[in-house]
Amino acid sequence: MTAEVEGSIITIGGVAERPALSGATEIDIDLLNDTLDYLRPALQADGGDVVLTGVNGGTVNLELVGACGGCPISETTVTAGIERILRDRVPGVIDVVATG
Repeated sequence: MTAEVEGSIITIGGVAERPALSGATEIDIDLLNDTLDYLRPALQADGGDVVLTGVNGGTVNLELVGACGGCPISETTVTAGIERILRDRVPGVIDVVATG
């Protein structure tokens, strides 16, 4: 998996690889990944997971996978759960968008 930086858009190939992207964004990528790791067990308990697909300025793009990907309440999971926690714990997060 690789990371590609195009201007201020960061695309990360998967959660297992955590490339150094310092200076590429206002969001601390390591803190963002640590916070997603904090959230991950709750999603995995329901048969799902989350993949960081990119960061563009203050917008974090995520993909819900597994059971979470097709779940009818996935939008609520993102907005009421994941987005709230990311905004509280990761400075610079303004919006969270579920892709895929």
